[in-house]
Amino acid sequence: MLPSIDVVRKLADALDTTVGFLLGEANNTNILKDPKMTKRLNAINELSDRDKECVYSLPDAFLAKSKLQAILK
Repeated sequence: MLPSIDVVRKLADALDTTVGFLLGEANNTNILKDPKMTKRLNAINELSDRDKECVYSLPDAFLAKSKLQAILK
């Protein structure tokens, strides 16, 4: 017998994690536990697709730079 989604949600809440984490879909949920980050992510989600691409370009550039620096070390 499989638990219902409500049971899984309650279990995730009790363990202070996410349903996705319990299902093995996420390795790190710390970012989702930060209320400020969650608020920002929700606000970004409300933007137009064009504005979202602009927002994503900055962290993408930093991530690419970090990966390149790691390769060059």
